[in-house]
Amino acid sequence: MRLLLNILWAIAGGGIVTALEYVVGGALLCITVVGIPFGVQCFKIAKLALFPFGKEIVDDPSTLGGGCLGFLMNVLWLVVGIPTFLTHIGLAIGLALSLIGIPFALQHVKLAVLALFPFGRRVVALA
Repeated sequence: MRLLLNILWAIAGGGIVTALEYVVGGALLCITVVGIPFGVQCFKIAKLALFPFGKEIVDDPSTLGGGCLGFLMNVLWLVVGIPTFLTHIGLAIGLALSLIGIPFALQHVKLAVLALFPFGRRVVALA
């Protein structure tokens, strides 16, 4: 079922377009040395945006983006994180209006959470 939902998401739910936008943004951020950590977060979100079903976001304080440094990076990320968060929430609300769109709306909420605070979090596959 996850495979079918991921295929439908990629084609009809905007997964390919969303992932491509995150990849382009990440590549642009990686042009500068200072932007590399932020570009890596864009790539992490792009991977989730392409196939979100069967994946979960967990806090991971042991990563480089955890702790005090992660908090500081998340504060800097908010410049782009808030508009991205609001875009995903808007799409989720629009999709939730139809019964068929509810599973896709839930995936946009998942992406919105990661887009708001990506540092110190990890995407894991569910068993």
